[in-house]
Amino acid sequence: MKILLINPNTSQSVSDLIEAEARRAAAPGTEVSVLTAPFGVAYIETRFESLIGAYAAATLAAEHCDRHDAIVVAAFGDPGIDGLREVLDIPVVGLTEAALMSACLLGKRFSIVAISHRITAWYRECVAANGLSDRLASIRNLDNPLKDIGRVQEDHTARLEALCLSAVQDDGADVIIIAGAPLAGLARSIRDRIPVPVVDGVSSAVCHAQTLVSLGTLPARQGSFAPPPVKPNHGLPEGIARLLARDRTSR
Repeated sequence: MKILLINPNTSQSVSDLIEAEARRAAAPGTEVSVLTAPFGVAYIETRFESLIGAYAAATLAAEHCDRHDAIVVAAFGDPGIDGLREVLDIPVVGLTEAALMSACLLGKRFSIVAISHRITAWYRECVAANGLSDRLASIRNLDNPLKDIGRVQEDHTARLEALCLSAVQDDGADVIIIAGAPLAGLARSIRDRIPVPVVDGVSSAVCHAQTLVSLGTLPARQGSFAPPPVKPNHGLPEGIARLLARDRTSR
């Protein structure tokens, strides 16, 4: 089984964190590869940046999908996953959906620990889009400027751990979700010190992707995730144009 994780941010240091956690979570025999967005922002924090990240993820997915069994969009907020599910024949998993589904299997109410305040409104919208607002206990976040996105864990581990404990003690969280690719692997390192389950988006996404591949389901041929109709287009990257040109109604 081959799983491709796409980092829609441009930070190679974050991709390194993603790859390390993905390899720890992968089952024996699963091959993991990670690609970093060739354009965009260092880390996605706003809705507009998510649009940029979605396009960057789409260009990489179009170029590399034929060589993999599943794709993980490795940024919290899952930029572009619904569109990718329309156009690709393989499972597409996002960190947010995967972490939320894992959390719901472990408890009733979950809290999200995030890297900044600005990002929290968008995260609430992502939870709502997944129909889980009534299970969200809180979103707690760092409030200090980030000097280096690849060193958030080293710079802020004590504060992040305190936020997790506050979410349990003050907000009634049954499960903690550590949000964002820059925090990949943190859940594994602090879980013994948090009195409820702690969920990591990268490891959740890898495990869910493996499950979906193993289930062997066919892609949608009808419904809202049916492939886009073939139509004229202009100025698109070669890989995306090639995907859109495929007549996949009989797949």
